[in-house]
Amino acid sequence: MHRQSVTRLARPCGGFPLVELPPPYLAPSLHFSLARSPVQSSNFSSTAAAAGTGRDLSKSRGVSAIHRTGPKFKLGVSKYPLPKPVPRDAVEKRDPNPNHGLWGFFPKNHQPLSTPEYDNAHGRSWSIQELREKSWDDLHALWWVCVKERNRIATSNLERQRLKAGYGEWESTERERVVRVTQNSIKHVLRERWYAWEDAKKMYEKGYRPQDEDAE
Repeated sequence: MHRQSVTRLARPCGGFPLVELPPPYLAPSLHFSLARSPVQSSNFSSTAAAAGTGRDLSKSRGVSAIHRTGPKFKLGVSKYPLPKPVPRDAVEKRDPNPNHGLWGFFPKNHQPLSTPEYDNAHGRSWSIQELREKSWDDLHALWWVCVKERNRIATSNLERQRLKAGYGEWESTERERVVRVTQNSIKHVLRERWYAWEDAKKMYEKGYRPQDEDAE
């Protein structure tokens, strides 16, 4: 409702009586205007009007964590001076180590992106029967070989997405599937050995001894 209409209706003379006014939840401005007393009001800003014409007197003006805005003056972050970057010409040159462990994340040619021929040249996964004949150390070593191979495949996939090469996805996915099948087979064999050890422990606690059967 227009402000002038509200004021006209709220007047005792010429307007509606208080009993004929609508309920407060429908027109609260009519009721509040009758009970309103003249009070001193000010603008939203608490800064003096003279501050807008000259120098900004508030040091925190514009500082907001929501809008990521900082103060207008520099602040020290440490009592120690920050290190300065070394020029590229002044950096000591290092000879690359061909046997560095990080090269395990890349193909044998040390390229960031493997070719489809390289990813497609792989054998089958290890079967459960073959892994049952392996020792604990062999299974542990084979597990980490699979982990390193999956990291190598993930590095190539990341580089392939960055370059938007558009090829090699099927070969890398198929190779990773074979590696994951081997890892699942390793966990299956270790789970079998764990259950066998648990059963043997329970039988021993009940008094079973294998040498007693051999004596009979």
